[in-house]
Amino acid sequence: MNRSIIIAIIIAVGVAAWIASGQMEGDSDTSGNHAAAATQADPNASGADASEDKPAKEPHIMGVRIQTLTAKPRQQEVIVRGRTEAYRVVELKAEISGRVQKVFVNDGDRVKKGDPIVNFDVKDNKARLLEAEALVRQREIEHNAAKKLNKKGFSSNTTLASAKALLDSATAQVTAMKIRLNDLQITAPFDGYIEERVAEVGDFVKDGNPIATIVESDPLLVTGQISEIQVNNIEVGGEGTAELVTGEKVSGKIKFIGNMADPATRTFKVELEVPNEGYKLRNGVTAEITFKTKSVMAHLMSPAFLTLNDEGILGLRAVTEEDVVKFYPVKILADSSEGIWVDGLPETVKLIVVGQDFVRDGDKVKSDVYTAEAAQ
Repeated sequence: MNRSIIIAIIIAVGVAAWIASGQMEGDSDTSGNHAAAATQADPNASGADASEDKPAKEPHIMGVRIQTLTAKPRQQEVIVRGRTEAYRVVELKAEISGRVQKVFVNDGDRVKKGDPIVNFDVKDNKARLLEAEALVRQREIEHNAAKKLNKKGFSSNTTLASAKALLDSATAQVTAMKIRLNDLQITAPFDGYIEERVAEVGDFVKDGNPIATIVESDPLLVTGQISEIQVNNIEVGGEGTAELVTGEKVSGKIKFIGNMADPATRTFKVELEVPNEGYKLRNGVTAEITFKTKSVMAHLMSPAFLTLNDEGILGLRAVTEEDVVKFYPVKILADSSEGIWVDGLPETVKLIVVGQDFVRDGDKVKSDVYTAEAAQ
């Protein structure tokens, strides 16, 4: 056989073998890729039965500490600013014209009801009284004589009536002169002290001119203005206390509550009557008045228990009997050294005192009773 033909056959056989080997590798890769794709499409195909038996994961329950609180009666207080005032201030004035003959008191003197303040010159007033009394005696004799004559029929009824009228007139003059003599002496109308005496010995005082100012300040009044919102929380006869800027503290009862509001401030005048033995407390001193109001049920607690809800409302979080969180909006009634008094809670409540800021309304929680040991 020709050598060239043999070489050609050998080359042809080699090419065919090379082509055949490449086709086999392609089939192998294709089958491998199909297997990998099947594996990726269903990665849990082989372990499906095992996952069906695994239990679902339970939700996390927050732990909190609670404290059971019970409402107590709390007497509310209303605080207003005010000042002290005298119970009564009277300016004594002359009732007749005359010259001051004698003075009995000076500024600051204490007086009792009926004590003389000043005397006016009597002049001829006593003589006029004696004259009026003499006229009365004369009119009595004339009246008696007229009655006897009228009884015997020698005098008419008109004559008797005229005699009686003259007697009554004379008697009235005596009464008037006695009143005038009484008016010549100015006396104290009540117990108090003399704030200022104007009249001096030798002064000629006309009818209606001032003589002296007398003040009654036992009891003393502490007055203030209470708002229209709070005025219905107090009543006449209720208790109150006052602390003066001078340091004194006094207690008393409400004497007066105004019925008409001040048009400018819409507040009502209120007066607290307090004792002032010895006139130790002065008039016109600034004071802080505290009025006791009706009692309400409230809870006493630490202000640290307060929190805010999502709407920014101030309140407290508590748990129900089913250990579910519930938010209660509250109102702070008072702040004291023992804590704060709040209103708005049930009478008895399980209050969250630790963890209240990490739970929300409606959350299920695990509660633990708050104790001093737990706090430590």
